[in-house]
Amino acid sequence: MTRIAVIAGSTRPNRNARTVADWVHEHAQDRTDAQFDLVDIADQHLPLLDEPMPPATGQYSKEHTRAWAEKIASYDGFVFVTPEYNHSVPAALKNAVDYLYAEWNNKSIGFVSYGSAGGTRAVEAWRLIAAELQMADVRAQVFLPFGSEFDDDFAFTPTEEAAGALQTVFDQVVAWAEALAPLRGRP
Repeated sequence: MTRIAVIAGSTRPNRNARTVADWVHEHAQDRTDAQFDLVDIADQHLPLLDEPMPPATGQYSKEHTRAWAEKIASYDGFVFVTPEYNHSVPAALKNAVDYLYAEWNNKSIGFVSYGSAGGTRAVEAWRLIAAELQMADVRAQVFLPFGSEFDDDFAFTPTEEAAGALQTVFDQVVAWAEALAPLRGRP
């Protein structure tokens, strides 16, 4: 079965990433076309990139890198739940992505983003990064602006429209993950 990781992309205390990722994962559980797992980068305990060799070599010397590589290699596609920090991507998620190379290749990726502008600028940056990693980013996206999807205390209060858009992201991520399977050496 096609495996998709929903990645909670922030490690900041009092973050919204886990709450939003839980919402994404919960909505994915009704699907029968793929298995969706929640992966929280905060649980990976990855220090600032500390591998001596470039990730493209695949020569990982640290146990935390080998464990991370094994986890990411097991998935066919991803939904990144990403905040927007200072008009771009969160450093913790970028660091986690930068640890690896081949494990990301020929896999699909979709985005659920949040922030003052719905996280749109972070996703634009992620699309460039995904291209370099030979990932297929899907067109559908869920934008969650603070003004409409969060209350005055920044508690997540998703709308029905956001939930509907999420299903389109799932549809496209699964379809592209399956289409790319031959490039990953899977039938």
